[in-house]
Amino acid sequence: MSYDDPKTLVSTSWLAKHIKDPDLRILDASWYLPAMGRDPKAEYDAAHIPGARFFDIDDVSDNRSDLPHMVPPVEKFMSRLRAMGVGDGHQVVVYDGMGLFSAARVWWLFRLMGQENIAVLDGGLPKWQAEGREVEDLPPVIRDRHMTVRRQAHMVKDVTQVSAASKLKDHEILDARAPGRFRGEDPEPREGMRAGHIPGAKNVPFATLLNADGTMKDPDGLRAAFAAAGVDLNKPAITSCGSGVTGTIINLALEVLGKRDHSLYDGSWSEWGQFPTLPVATGED
Repeated sequence: MSYDDPKTLVSTSWLAKHIKDPDLRILDASWYLPAMGRDPKAEYDAAHIPGARFFDIDDVSDNRSDLPHMVPPVEKFMSRLRAMGVGDGHQVVVYDGMGLFSAARVWWLFRLMGQENIAVLDGGLPKWQAEGREVEDLPPVIRDRHMTVRRQAHMVKDVTQVSAASKLKDHEILDARAPGRFRGEDPEPREGMRAGHIPGAKNVPFATLLNADGTMKDPDGLRAAFAAAGVDLNKPAITSCGSGVTGTIINLALEVLGKRDHSLYDGSWSEWGQFPTLPVATGED
């Protein structure tokens, strides 16, 4: 099952068909946790989808913040994308080297900046290569293109807003981390973090939204995953994870289901877990 919706998800066959379109721009947004031992830029240099530009999630971020890869100032986003030759009138397709992992973060970031013509490549580079499709090691030819940004402030939440939502229970707070981290049984990968989750949050491990090949489940499969996690899809949703990357896979899944009232807690557990004054829940509750 593939949707081929240029605002959410497109299949490898859709991309193969459109790869020569003059206004298509492809971004490799691969990013890995330190424990994965992978170098996304080196992998991009060795092999990427033809024409793809490398999007460095850690670079296109707010370097004034102590938290990892927080949303960059609008001006920085615009200048970095201009340098990549991505701007107004382009259809963007973003992928990563895991299947569907970090690409959703860049999809969400574009949406936050008011850019709607962006889709994640379903199954990413692994599916593309498994199908024997072409890759190259050449740098792309880049021409500047201006980008108009209209920041959609409702798509991102800060710690104060999330704290209020946790107390008022007027949002579903959806945590994409693995169950052991959510329950506080497994250690956090970052030092100095407490273990557990935001009180009232529901655990929707991002893997439960994906098929074995790294593609996203169909709408029925997504609804079943949310139902299994006890999520009320009638409430507005705030997504969260370790550092604001995999939580966006939930945002993408909600968008695929036609749900628009969702946002990301950008600081996620990297922020919440380090402040002793914020309450932490453990176990299933």
